Amino acid sequence: MSEYLQYDFFRYALAGVILISVCAAVIGTYIITRRYVAISGGITHACFGGLGLGYFLGINPVVMAGVFAVGSSVGVEWMSRRFRLREDSAIAMIWGVGMALGVLFVFLTPGYVPELNAFLFGNILTVSASDLLWLAAFTVVMLVFVAWQWRNIVAVSFDRDYAEVSGLPVKFVTYAMTVLVAVDIVLSIRLAGIMMIISMLSLPIITAEIFSHKYMRVLLLAVVFALFSSVGGLFLSTVIDVPCSALIVLLMAALFCVCRLAKALSGRKLPKNNS
Repeated sequence: MSEYLQYDFFRYALAGVILISVCAAVIGTYIITRRYVAISGGITHACFGGLGLGYFLGINPVVMAGVFAVGSSVGVEWMSRRFRLREDSAIAMIWGVGMALGVLFVFLTPGYVPELNAFLFGNILTVSASDLLWLAAFTVVMLVFVAWQWRNIVAVSFDRDYAEVSGLPVKFVTYAMTVLVAVDIVLSIRLAGIMMIISMLSLPIITAEIFSHKYMRVLLLAVVFALFSSVGGLFLSTVIDVPCSALIVLLMAALFCVCRLAKALSGRKLPKNNS
């Protein structure tokens, strides 16, 4: 397999899955701990409204998807606070509206839109140098912000109401993390596809929670599990010649089952939730 590393496209793909894995593990730990995982599906599907509008207007569809993603993610927070609407209800609304707008604009766009399949299923082997630069820049910004607001992020993740009573900047942290979730999805969706993105934001984290419920430990374990599955899936796809994203998701699911079984066979109790 070392011969594949001689090719630029494969090295770019390897760097891409590493960056996506790190971002997904950090972002995923936040949304899983906060029981906010549905937002990833909502934003991902809302992006199709932006993609469709971009194709229809002849504008870069990724830019329009970004506008829709950030707008929908902030909109969920705003509606849940302004109208006291349950977050899952707000997410369901943007999920459906985004998909409906995407279908409408794609239908109205003259001709066939072949690139749409790339956003549905993704192709990490198409990652370019510019894609890596954007991903790397986002990763740095995200890690700096998380390090800066670490204590506040942990507090908001476990108990937002208590954090508000304690006088922490809950609104700032919530909106900032929501925007980071949206940007992460937009930067990754064309390369990884919907299936892989949603899985990467959840499976490594719930696997990590088998061994610990400490926020830092879960995050670090999630990074390890995400990297193992992503890099392993990429190399395995070169051997058996099947889509990389499917193998990565299957490896993540298999890793969860193996870890769960190993924990059960060890005879030890699962860790109690400890903030």
